[in-house]
Amino acid sequence: MAKEIILSDTEPIFHISEAAKLLGISVHTLRMYEREGLVLPHKSETNQRIYSKKDIDRINCIRNAIREKKVGINGVRIIFSLIPCWEIVKCSEADRAVCGAYNGTEKPCWTYEHPDTFCEDKDCRECPVYQNYSECGKIKELIKTL
Repeated sequence: MAKEIILSDTEPIFHISEAAKLLGISVHTLRMYEREGLVLPHKSETNQRIYSKKDIDRINCIRNAIREKKVGINGVRIIFSLIPCWEIVKCSEADRAVCGAYNGTEKPCWTYEHPDTFCEDKDCRECPVYQNYSECGKIKELIKTL
């Protein structure tokens, strides 16, 4: 009898070509989404991009916004930039004063460098801002609670 394998939704298992095939898009498009700061793929020791089920769901959400809601990539990036990350991670006033994400609206917080702040040594893929509030519907729910 074969043993059932159970993987978490965050386990990176799809190489970039497999992810592109699952999503019905090109590898080039996946790389563009990464360059634009919309997704942070896992990287293997040899620097190959590997995606989890949660990454695939996130990209499907982005694709839906682009195709069905007619929101451009720049629009998606700006929406992500409006996530109040400072409220989620409870950073200090001093951190906010020097934070590009707090002071700007061009790109999501996970795309900024964070020198001399609470987030300096944090892995953005593991941050609750990236993990919990960059999925479809979650941003609006967060704003309702503020």
